[in-house]
Amino acid sequence: MEQPAVTIWRPPRVCEDYWSEFRHCKSLTHFFHHYYAYGTTPSCQQWKEDYNYCREWEKHRSKEAKEALQKSERNRLAQQKNFIPVWELRQEPPSDWHAPLNQQNKQDS
Repeated sequence: MEQPAVTIWRPPRVCEDYWSEFRHCKSLTHFFHHYYAYGTTPSCQQWKEDYNYCREWEKHRSKEAKEALQKSERNRLAQQKNFIPVWELRQEPPSDWHAPLNQQNKQDS
């Protein structure tokens, strides 16, 4: 008989990804973009905490670190669902997708 495969839990991202996100969040470019888009300064602390929890999980397999990472990722996914798409996705292409473009009426781009 075959032995059942034992699956070991892994963080949803590589630890370096959390650190990279933290560094990006602290960058001047991201600061200005976030302030322009949302009117507030970005909060980068969660990325740093996630990185620390990830490293703790890698070193000690801490149950608390695992639960904290799972909770953080669930919160991140829930926040993404709050934003509605800008465009509606098409189910099929337009009926005249193959027609040549009208070169006579050039629009300003």
